[in-house]
Amino acid sequence: MYKKQMLFQKLLCLFTLISGAIVFLYSLGVMTDIFDSFYSAVTVDRVTHEVTKEKVEGAKIYYDMQPFNDAFLKYSIGFILCAALLFITNTHVRRRYYISNFISTGIVVCYGAVFSIWAHLEIEKFKNQFLTTIDFEGFKAFAEKWKSLYTESTFWFDIHYAVFGIVLVIVILHVVNLALKVSLMSKEKKLLASEGEA
Repeated sequence: MYKKQMLFQKLLCLFTLISGAIVFLYSLGVMTDIFDSFYSAVTVDRVTHEVTKEKVEGAKIYYDMQPFNDAFLKYSIGFILCAALLFITNTHVRRRYYISNFISTGIVVCYGAVFSIWAHLEIEKFKNQFLTTIDFEGFKAFAEKWKSLYTESTFWFDIHYAVFGIVLVIVILHVVNLALKVSLMSKEKKLLASEGEA
C-alpha cells in the first residue's frame, strides 16, 4: 500500500506544478480576444489614464480588466511557487511527513481553493460585462472598418471552468493524499510499537 501511495504522492506533486504552469499560461491568454478587439476602440487620457471615449459602446472592458489581469498573473506565479514548495520540502518523496510537509500541503490546498474561487467570481463578472455592455452591432461595424477582430465568443472566459476545475481536483487529491498518509503513518507506528513489545 505504501508503494502505491508514494507513487500517487509523487505524481500529485508533479501534476500540481503542471497545473500551476497551465494557470500561468491561461493568465497570459485570458485577455487575448479583448485586447485584439478593443485596444484601439477606446481613447484614454494620458494623465489620468481614464477612458475618455469609447468608439464601441462597452469597449472600456479592456481597461476595466487590466487590474484583474495584473493580479491574476501575479497569483498564478504564486501558485507555481506553492507547487515548488512541495518539492523544496521533499513532500513528493517523503515516506513520513514532517511539519514542513504538512505546512506545504496546507498552503497548496488553501491557496489553490481561494485562488480558484476568486478567479471564478472575477471572470464571471467580466464575462457578464462583455455580454451585457458591448454594442455588438457597433462592434461589428468598427471591426469591419478597422480590420480588427470581431467575436461574440466567450471562449477565453469559459475555459476557466476547465483550468480551475483541474486546480480544484488537485486540491481535493492533496486532502485525500494527506488523510491517507496520516492513516498509513499511524498504522506503521502501531505496527512498530507492537513489534517492540514482542
